Amino acid sequence: MKRLVHAELLLGKKVLALNGQSIGRLEEIWAKMDRGQFFVSEFLVGSYAVLERLAAWTIGRAVLRVLGAKRDEGYRIRWDQLDLSDPERPRLRCSVDELMPLKDAQFPA
Repeated sequence: MKRLVHAELLLGKKVLALNGQSIGRLEEIWAKMDRGQFFVSEFLVGSYAVLERLAAWTIGRAVLRVLGAKRDEGYRIRWDQLDLSDPERPRLRCSVDELMPLKDAQFPA
């Protein structure tokens, strides 16, 4: 079932694990185009994710190292691993152990 959620309203929301604990704030949403429409592919959560979003602008990824950002502070969440039935309280559909830590992620240049 397709559902329309305003992405801008999700940014900054705490993402809850299955046990109700926060794993960090949703800081970035990645989308892919398919047949002329954009679909969310994954979400970035955590302190490094917000710096990754800023680095995508003109300041560059070098700023991340200067600021001491650590990739082990956050996760990549596939679109199907996040329950958005209540956009005010995004919740994982899987255990935190099933998420890809940002430290293992490959980011586009």
